[in-house]
Amino acid sequence: MNSLKEKYENEIKKNLMEKFNYTSPMQVPKLDKIVINIGVGEGSHDSKFIEAAAADLEAITGQKPVITKAKKSIAGFKLREGQSIGTKVTLRGENMYNFMEKLIRVALPRVRDFRGISPKAFDGFGNYTLGIKEQLIFPEIEYDKVLKIRGMDIVFVTTAKTNEEALELLKGFGMPFRK
Repeated sequence: MNSLKEKYENEIKKNLMEKFNYTSPMQVPKLDKIVINIGVGEGSHDSKFIEAAAADLEAITGQKPVITKAKKSIAGFKLREGQSIGTKVTLRGENMYNFMEKLIRVALPRVRDFRGISPKAFDGFGNYTLGIKEQLIFPEIEYDKVLKIRGMDIVFVTTAKTNEEALELLKGFGMPFRK
């Protein structure tokens, strides 16, 4: 059993029930899934960029990523409908908790001049989006084998109804929010 999942079951749930006066344990928000997305602009012209991003994402998450395609043609970006423009992975269950633990304990502390993550990136429905500037903060990525340094978006999807509930949930997991 994963330590973050156990922590949620034992401590976080109780704290949230007390703080928000829930009457049933089923009202307590929980982490539903984590979606990680890497946009690859050059991927529309050269498939090796997409393959490199997919390999990086697979190394980081331990799960095979899906290649995302353009929904519309945009002449200004020299983009046609159906061209590959990125990769994404949706993590649930055990993989989700393993990735979150690695992000909090290993990757985020490796960010240069790290002072915590912004508590303002909630969407109003209890979901949190974290942007990372380079994939090198993850220990699985070898600097010498990186084709191009690129960032990624990590979206934490929760069952929380409000931003305050989601903030308390993520703080309970140990997310290092700025004061």
